[in-house]
Amino acid sequence: MGVQLLVLEALRRVAGLSTTGWLTGCAFALATWVVLTLALRRSWTPSFGMANRVTLARTILVGGVTALVADSFERPAPVAVLVTLAAVALVLDAVDGQVARRTGTVTPLGARFDMEVDAFLILVLCVYLAMPLGPWVLAIGLMRYVFVAASWLWPWLRGALPHSMARKTVAALQGVVLVVAGAGVLPRASAATAVSGALALLVWSFGRDVAWLWRVRGLTSGPAVVSGPDRAEAGPRAMSRRAGPDR
Repeated sequence: MGVQLLVLEALRRVAGLSTTGWLTGCAFALATWVVLTLALRRSWTPSFGMANRVTLARTILVGGVTALVADSFERPAPVAVLVTLAAVALVLDAVDGQVARRTGTVTPLGARFDMEVDAFLILVLCVYLAMPLGPWVLAIGLMRYVFVAASWLWPWLRGALPHSMARKTVAALQGVVLVVAGAGVLPRASAATAVSGALALLVWSFGRDVAWLWRVRGLTSGPAVVSGPDRAEAGPRAMSRRAGPDR
């Protein structure tokens, strides 16, 4: 909480963060603290671990992005600052899994924490881009949450998925495309084309996995404990990250 408040104060001084952005960032920090505290108590994790600390650092950056996006509804966002925070958060996504494996601290909690941070960052970037490109962009950020909701109705969607490099590539591509589009370095038409292409790949990836889960729905016994950089698209496809090797 303290570090998040320091980041918000720095954004207020450097980027002129408004009261709306400040309050949004504080709400994000409070919600993160409450959810993470409850998750730690339920998991009985003896130590938070270095990998989770890296993910927590990413969470603080995402809190800054969230505050700036909320601020952008009132005035133009400081694009350079917003893109820098988002880009660093995406780069660190490749670090926490490596740290977890090398320190022997791979846990379901770490995988779920990592996945939720990724999912929320993608959603926030979609909210930011929905203003210049249109509300259709939100489909990228909401797809994972729709998948989670669907799994409550159809438990077979919680089944384990096989490792897939294509899934990981599509996952990584979402954040990269959204950050580039948000940076404003592309004409609006080109940005819209790039984001629509990323959305099409995401729909294909989800569709392929849903079809696979349907075919094996009677053969799986429960949700997968999944980790890895498979993305914000994961959902309980798994309750802990759509199954890859990272965390």
